[in-house]
Amino acid sequence: MEKEDISLLKEGYSYLKNPEKTGKPLNKEAIDNLGVEKINSLKSLISEIQNLIENRETLSEDIFEDGEQLKTELNNFITECEGILPKDPDKLKEIIKTKNDLRQKKMEIAELQLNEKIGCWKDIALLKKEMRENQRELSEREARIKMLSEILEGE
Repeated sequence: MEKEDISLLKEGYSYLKNPEKTGKPLNKEAIDNLGVEKINSLKSLISEIQNLIENRETLSEDIFEDGEQLKTELNNFITECEGILPKDPDKLKEIIKTKNDLRQKKMEIAELQLNEKIGCWKDIALLKKEMRENQRELSEREARIKMLSEILEGE
């Protein structure tokens, strides 16, 4: 193995004295544009998630209102049927069976409404979690850009 005198190199190690400085001055505009694309993307994503949350709430309200309307119509029909009492026992049994079927439908609608409320809550909870994560990332990126800007202004 041959030994070589490294002190004779023309450049030496002067470039290692301050490795943080590259010799190229950084300007504020370059720092400001550094993460603008990602920040704009995060802002857009957060806005989209907010819209999804609002749309999900609206959809849930519509489904609930439709269910209430159906239950009201069933109640009205059951009430109308109560005024009809035929003398024929077979028709009376049929009316009673129809009333029971309609009451069962009301229960199914109420169950669907409850499931919709739970599903809506879960969907919104997931969307809000995703939104919080994106807001946190956005805040971190904005803080980094602000810190870099302050460092440049201090030079």
